[in-house]
Amino acid sequence: MDGIQHRIVKVNGINMHIAEKGQGPVILFLHGFPELWYSWRHQITALASLGYRAVAPDLRGFGDTDAPPEVTSYTCFHVIGDLVGLIDTVAPSDEKVFVVGHDWGALMAWFLCLFRPDRIKALVNLSVVFNPFGSNDNLIEALRAYYGDNYYMCRFQKPGEIEAEFAQIGTETVIKEFFTFWTGDRIFLPKGKGFGRPPNTPIALPSWLSEEDVKYFTTKFDKKGFTGAMNYYRNINLNHELLAPWAGSQIQIPTKFIIGDLDMTYHMPGVQEYIHKGGFKRDVPLLEKVVIMEGVGHFINQGKSNEISKHIYDFFNKF
Repeated sequence: MDGIQHRIVKVNGINMHIAEKGQGPVILFLHGFPELWYSWRHQITALASLGYRAVAPDLRGFGDTDAPPEVTSYTCFHVIGDLVGLIDTVAPSDEKVFVVGHDWGALMAWFLCLFRPDRIKALVNLSVVFNPFGSNDNLIEALRAYYGDNYYMCRFQKPGEIEAEFAQIGTETVIKEFFTFWTGDRIFLPKGKGFGRPPNTPIALPSWLSEEDVKYFTTKFDKKGFTGAMNYYRNINLNHELLAPWAGSQIQIPTKFIIGDLDMTYHMPGVQEYIHKGGFKRDVPLLEKVVIMEGVGHFINQGKSNEISKHIYDFFNKF
């Protein structure tokens, strides 16, 4: 953590917190849920030592970045507007940047490459594959039909409801539950029953997550709350509608994709077929490599930090 600098930049009408370290070509790191810039702490240090300038923002609604109150202020266009503004700030004069994304950050990285390929040199994405879009299908209802009402994405839809339940459970417990739960299983949150454990049940942390790490995430989510983060999920259907003009578009950026074989996202309907039977390469024709890491769950950048840093360096070093 030594040498990581923090500052606030004005982008797209909001104040965005960024952490950065190093000198050289810019690598933009985009976090997921329930995460922060801090999720990239290991990669920031590693890549900075290898001659890159690592820049990791708190996305809108998270950490020390502004959280607009309106649910509809969290569409993909708002978030990508923030990121383009950030690129203009840290890489002026139309310089291209490298991008690394995980979870929601991976999804936003796909969109960033789709909308502004002129600003992106290469991409390493973790856990979330490119998702073709364009129809007006109600994705949340499709998930509800497949998994049921208690599936976590479905439970996140009603503003205020899950936030109230998380307040009762306690932020620290919520953080620990998510970071220890996301393996090949699905997350279900029955109303009033939290994560299915009795209150005050001890939660054993994985080796890659310390109590100090939990304290950092907890402090920030205690301050900010979960609403901004939830609003990404509440715009899933709207994003799908907004992206209709890009139906059939391809990602034309050199890409490396990494996922754990225990990651819940790897076991969602159709994902493995999409990855292994040609669909992924069709939609991302410059996809150079897919890495399936054995025995690894969802939080791959934290759980396998050294390996992920090496994968990033080995790929970006070619450009």
